Amino acid sequence: MIIVGDIGNTETKICFVNSKKKIFKKINIKTKNINFNTLKKSIKISNSNKDKFKKCLFSSVVPKSFKFIKIFFKNVYKINCYELKKLPLKSLVTIRVNKKQIGSDRLANAISLSNSRLNYIILDFGTATTFDVLVKNVYHGGVIAPGVNLSLKTLIDKATLIPNLNLKKTNKVIGKNTIFAVRSGFFWGYTGLIDNIIGLIKKETKKTFKIVLTGGYAHLFKNALNTKVVVNKDITINGLIKATKLIKNK
Repeated sequence: MIIVGDIGNTETKICFVNSKKKIFKKINIKTKNINFNTLKKSIKISNSNKDKFKKCLFSSVVPKSFKFIKIFFKNVYKINCYELKKLPLKSLVTIRVNKKQIGSDRLANAISLSNSRLNYIILDFGTATTFDVLVKNVYHGGVIAPGVNLSLKTLIDKATLIPNLNLKKTNKVIGKNTIFAVRSGFFWGYTGLIDNIIGLIKKETKKTFKIVLTGGYAHLFKNALNTKVVVNKDITINGLIKATKLIKNK
């Protein structure tokens, strides 16, 4: 059995995976709250299972949080932790850009869909809205746009007359009140941004793609886009599970 996790700017997901590579336990922690005490309260491995877990693999865009987690697993459970970007990934996916400049969560997403003859655009609704281009197992790079939640929160914080609100799909564009107008602007604004970027990627590469959505707002935009898409909320974790074979002999 093995432990895998994704440390994002907002949230950290930790999954326990059995010998058949199936997730049997998930833990979500706010990344800003990660410290020794939080980890000790959230992550509990029974004495009977301690010897079954030998290693863990993480993708991380927050080095400080990964350091906390690495020390925690080593000191409390004698489990060695590895970071995806520091592994030799060539056997899993060909990377045509500087690996140091790519978030390891984005690499995990690409690895999840590697070993396929298909081309993919992976759209991840995280703290940033990212587009990653995978052409027949070759990672070509991507696009980073402002995150939906981050942009909405910034607007609410900076504009005194805009109240707290959650984002919803709107059928009409013209808002009759402030809340409706903001929801319309964000929903249709990001729909247009996404459609446009996908179209530009197709035009630049002269290729067709399967579009995979993941992250918090994947389902909200699924049926609003001009392109047929699929939603895969576990794509990052699945990529990490796939990459665990690289640490079996470590």
